[in-house]
Amino acid sequence: MYRAIGLGVLLSLGGCMAVSDMVEATREQFADVGLLDHSQTQRGASRRLQADSFIYIAQDDYPASPDAVRSNALADEAYRSFTEYFPQVRRAEAPLSLQQALVRAQSAGAHYLLFGRVAGEDDRIGTLIEWEDQQSLDRLGVDRGVVQLLLIETATRFPVDAARITTRGGLLTLYETRPQDLLGAPLRQYARSLRGLN
Repeated sequence: MYRAIGLGVLLSLGGCMAVSDMVEATREQFADVGLLDHSQTQRGASRRLQADSFIYIAQDDYPASPDAVRSNALADEAYRSFTEYFPQVRRAEAPLSLQQALVRAQSAGAHYLLFGRVAGEDDRIGTLIEWEDQQSLDRLGVDRGVVQLLLIETATRFPVDAARITTRGGLLTLYETRPQDLLGAPLRQYARSLRGLN
């Protein structure tokens, strides 16, 4: 009798979800309803790269909007994300045109160029200082952004993959964030998918 009960309990516990799976499922649900940061990545191909691939990372020098500050934030974040999965990564120190980035990647001996472009960003009011500067109710809300990535083989200049990442901040994480702060997780996910680890 006790053996049957013990076996029943053991079998029922074996079918339960692991705690880490429950945490991830909860995080995904909170992100879907807008409480936490959310991102979506669309890839044009399912190309995988070898771990020893040398990748040069650059960001487009064309600003996403006329009042956008020119920065190298996308290339910097991509560099931090890709170094976890590819040991040979180098980045441009400043935004470049596509032609300049290809020349620099080839001269560095890189196998691939990861060229990124900020297609759109909406930096909403998220701090008291920003509220004092703008004082506009329609500027309250969560940050959003769209990034386009192009992976080019430097030897042939052939585009081997293209990706589009859309990001949206969450209500619980909107304080003191900027659109570029939302890029870390989706860029790490993209690097993992290029390694075939997803």
